[in-house]
Amino acid sequence: MADGAAPIRQITKDEVYDAVGPTDFAAMLEIDRHLNRSTAFDKIISATHDHFWDPLDTRYIDFNAEPWDLDTQDLQPDEMVPAMQTDYVREHFEKHPELRTRFKNEIARWSMSAILHGEQGALNLSASLCHVLRDPGAQEYAANQTREEGRHVTAFAKYIIARWGSPLPCGPVLKDLLVEIVHAPEVYKKIVGMQMLVEGLAMGAFATIYQRWHDPLARKLTQLVMTDEAFHHKFGKIWADRTIPKLTPEEHEIVENWAAHCFQTLLFNLVAPHQMKDIYARFGLDPDRVMEEFQKIATDAERREQMKESTNIFRVLVKTLVNAGIVTDRTRAFYAMYVDLDELKSEGDRMVGDDIAEDGIRYLQTINFGVDQRALAKIAAE
Repeated sequence: MADGAAPIRQITKDEVYDAVGPTDFAAMLEIDRHLNRSTAFDKIISATHDHFWDPLDTRYIDFNAEPWDLDTQDLQPDEMVPAMQTDYVREHFEKHPELRTRFKNEIARWSMSAILHGEQGALNLSASLCHVLRDPGAQEYAANQTREEGRHVTAFAKYIIARWGSPLPCGPVLKDLLVEIVHAPEVYKKIVGMQMLVEGLAMGAFATIYQRWHDPLARKLTQLVMTDEAFHHKFGKIWADRTIPKLTPEEHEIVENWAAHCFQTLLFNLVAPHQMKDIYARFGLDPDRVMEEFQKIATDAERREQMKESTNIFRVLVKTLVNAGIVTDRTRAFYAMYVDLDELKSEGDRMVGDDIAEDGIRYLQTINFGVDQRALAKIAAE
């Protein structure tokens, strides 16, 4: 801590999340750490073997096997491109139909690039947890996740290169939020911001791509990534289960405000036209006009309607916060503007994407262990 700097407010209610300064390596050499290793993460660490995959091995995924013509083949349906819902953009492409598919695919490039940047943020954040978490079990889990996020960065980069040649820059709002989360010295900010909200956002986005994109390569990639992300999300849930019930009212308010800050930043900016002005300009569209038209349709009522879909990424985020016990009467009204919170609560702990991830794990087991699940089922039936 620099002279005169405010002390870091760590909110630690369980020893497993005890943290030291990122430059305090001497604390990692203390003997007592190894005598009190937590077992809280052993199951998700051991399960790594079940969902191992390698983006460089074509047995798992071949990025050159499914060519795609970006001028004639839509990667995603119209309803997944918010700008296509505006009269201005629809009328523009009625006049220039030869640009329509290419434009939609460029928006898909933006989405996949944002995911790539998010995965890079998750990699760096996981690595930063290795420097501060004092418990060897928590530290091993963080190191494990760092490895998995590394393969996600490789995989999404390879997909983007295969389809477009290169990714697009990170949008300014997402970039600022990722930098804020990764550099946050407080462990609760890292876990709520990344392990719960950004990972929750990713699960919703991947489930949507898996279910609705036309590109089989994108669907296969997102399912493989979801086999990892489901476990990363569980890390955040373990933190919430061990921390949230023990918070003082003041501490709960701090965590709740941080969660609302992250959610609101993502909700109002992630797919907003002003984040991708260059794309609109390249296709002969006025970015300010697109933004003006978009604001007419992106009302609170419309957001609420969209969030009725189980795979809506922001619905997934609200459910994550509700299930974690982070949302109280203080912020309930804000989230209730978009989602029926009682309905979310009644859905239980199952998250969108859990079934997709479990199917993916069974697929990976056939490669990693030569396990034929249908043969096992037949043996069991006999």
